[in-house]
Amino acid sequence: MKKFLLSIFVFSVMTIFSQKTIPIKGTVIDSETKETMVGVNVILNDTAGTTTDVFGNFSLDIYSGKQKLEFRFVGYVSDVRYVQISKGVENKKFIIELVSDEKMLSEVVISAGRHEQNMSEVTVSMSLIKPAFLENTNTRDLESALEKTPGITMMEDQISIRGGSGFSYGAGSRVLLMVNDLPILAGASGQPKWWATPLENIEQIEIIKGASSALFGSSALNGVVNIRTAWPGAIPQTKFNIYSGLYGNPDRKELIWKKGSQPTFSGMQFSHSQRFGNFDLVLGINGHTDDGYRMNDSRQRVGFNLNSRYRSKKFEGLNYGVNFNTAYRINEPFLIWGNSDTIPDSVYFSPKGFDQVNQNLAINVDPYVTFFKGSNRHSLRTRYYFVDNKTRAGINNNETLIFGEYQYQKVFEKGLTWSSGLNFSQGSTVSEIYGKEKRSLISGSLFTQADYKTKRWTFSLGGRLELYNFDDEIDVLDTLVGDTKNLFGFFENIKPVFRSGVNYKLFEYTHIRASYGQGYRYPSIAEKYILASEGSVNVFPNNTLLPETGWSSEIGVMQGFKISDWKGYVDVAGFWTEYDNMIEFVFGTYLPDSLPVLTSPDDIRNFILTRTGFQAQNITKARIYGIDATISGTGKIFKFPVTFMAGYTYTNPLNLAAPDSIKGTDAEILNYRSKHIAKGDVEVGFRKISVGFSYMYFSKIVNIDEAFEEELMIPIGTAIIPSGTYILPGMQEYRKNHNGPEHVVDARVSMNFGSGSRLSVIVKNMFNKEYMIRPGDVQAPRNISLQYSLKL
Repeated sequence: MKKFLLSIFVFSVMTIFSQKTIPIKGTVIDSETKETMVGVNVILNDTAGTTTDVFGNFSLDIYSGKQKLEFRFVGYVSDVRYVQISKGVENKKFIIELVSDEKMLSEVVISAGRHEQNMSEVTVSMSLIKPAFLENTNTRDLESALEKTPGITMMEDQISIRGGSGFSYGAGSRVLLMVNDLPILAGASGQPKWWATPLENIEQIEIIKGASSALFGSSALNGVVNIRTAWPGAIPQTKFNIYSGLYGNPDRKELIWKKGSQPTFSGMQFSHSQRFGNFDLVLGINGHTDDGYRMNDSRQRVGFNLNSRYRSKKFEGLNYGVNFNTAYRINEPFLIWGNSDTIPDSVYFSPKGFDQVNQNLAINVDPYVTFFKGSNRHSLRTRYYFVDNKTRAGINNNETLIFGEYQYQKVFEKGLTWSSGLNFSQGSTVSEIYGKEKRSLISGSLFTQADYKTKRWTFSLGGRLELYNFDDEIDVLDTLVGDTKNLFGFFENIKPVFRSGVNYKLFEYTHIRASYGQGYRYPSIAEKYILASEGSVNVFPNNTLLPETGWSSEIGVMQGFKISDWKGYVDVAGFWTEYDNMIEFVFGTYLPDSLPVLTSPDDIRNFILTRTGFQAQNITKARIYGIDATISGTGKIFKFPVTFMAGYTYTNPLNLAAPDSIKGTDAEILNYRSKHIAKGDVEVGFRKISVGFSYMYFSKIVNIDEAFEEELMIPIGTAIIPSGTYILPGMQEYRKNHNGPEHVVDARVSMNFGSGSRLSVIVKNMFNKEYMIRPGDVQAPRNISLQYSLKL
């Protein structure tokens, strides 16, 4: 099969050799100022292309016949030309005038359909994060960037879109993290390693809100975060960013754990991108060190990344290269607060005797090849992702993900884009915490999607067929060669999912959309097999865990506006999501099949406490519905430029498996969810000075696991007796005073010195709020940093 597919690919490449090309040249200018424009995308037949150089010039070698040329630049109306290419046209120079776009609906995204689309024309809700926002707010990691995005909640390492996830103990994710269209979840835990994701070379971050499994597979049940890295332009570019800061004292003096000096943090980011003829190269380096605002919460990390691309001179349309990223981290994980008589006055103190240190290494290597021929596009992308985890306690493991995907895309003349492909993935781990030395999870899929666009309508239809298999279940190979006893189980592990959507351009600046998408997620190796403890928290395996499935639908409208000097858009969507066999971590006592003979009450109590903790379970059914609204734009106040963004999300997350006695009450709400979330950011420029503010609002978290608030109770025979042990002592009292609603404000001031040089002062948690997102994880007090950025 592999040889057959390779033969097809090689044959497709070789078919171009016998055809001759004709060179064309031109210049792109602004229609009003008549100035030449640098970096305009010149796209041939919706696939290959080039960009204009420093003089606004472009050149392309094109096959004879009728060809489509599109000239695209952010902030301008795209110009599409159909030209007849024949001998003699090489002597003609094209002059293209681009018209400034008066609306902010022309942002180009790729994730919604695996090809370029205007954001206003996609059929699902999406958000974008641009590199300027990361730089302006001194974003030190990807989690912080996502936390400021409307509709998204970060609960430690767990990401939730529109209330789709709660708090899971270090395993599983309903949101798929991707880098350049390839998944990057750890092979065993199935979680993103946010700390290993570099920020210094990001073109944009695209976020899909809603089930996306039909396009991207398991873990896209709740949405997708796709990081798209930047390639070099015509001019080499170097970016350097350095920062340093310190944490202030909390308002309550009893929370100060470090006497005599303030905890500090500092870091740097560096990147350089350059073209060397037909070879594109991007290099990046980053580092960060942090004392931590809590006791035993320090962390240091360093990373290096490289992107490379060679555009073949001999074979037009053939590109290939290797991308690489590695990061190393040493950190002291602060899991829960201390155990003392003064709780809740020790929320920044670690438990007595808890002195854990983790060392983590992450490496990914991504070879790829793409080939454009006319309106056809072939791509083969692969990824090797390795994560090594070591702890001082000796709980070590490594995780490996091997992923490969072939995709074919065809752009038809009358607005139809068809994308299809297949992929293979193997996640594996070596660790005793998963019950045996090695565990693995294998999956493969076939997918297809068609997008059809007319003058006003955009239609989208897609489907996916995915097979998964744990190493201790069905032997796929044996089944395929004739082991019929496993045939029924083999087909049980095949999951078909579908999606559809429509977008209608009602008026010039008004787009209405509706979509429906199915989703699924098979459990990660960690959720199914982990047996581990950290401090007083235990996590137990559940080898009967089933995949979770669901669907999401939405109706939305995007309205562009231009009022005097103000322009932007408003986006409002109503959404409805349902899950079957939803996987949530549930606290309880989980006894082994065989029990030891114990007679002493203390021995029985201690044994049962070691078997009390969290286990991933299917909670049957859940429903989440609500409204998501965003406004974004630019304008002027007394001739001073202003950029702004604000969003509000209301969710009603219900556990449909809850007993009838609590239906209609707050007890029916899924754990670790806030019903109301609002976020915003505004920046005003005063010549060389700019001032900005960010705002976040969270309503109270309605429910958490009772075990975090109450004394552990243990069953002995038919009796339930107090254990005298609390996982988070003082939590019930603390939540009465610190469970929202929370208002958090950040502020920043920047001075631009010209030539890409800028100095900024950033204050986070300006009003020194004491608040927490998940139980036991009180956030940082006011902290201030100085940042210097330089672009050459």
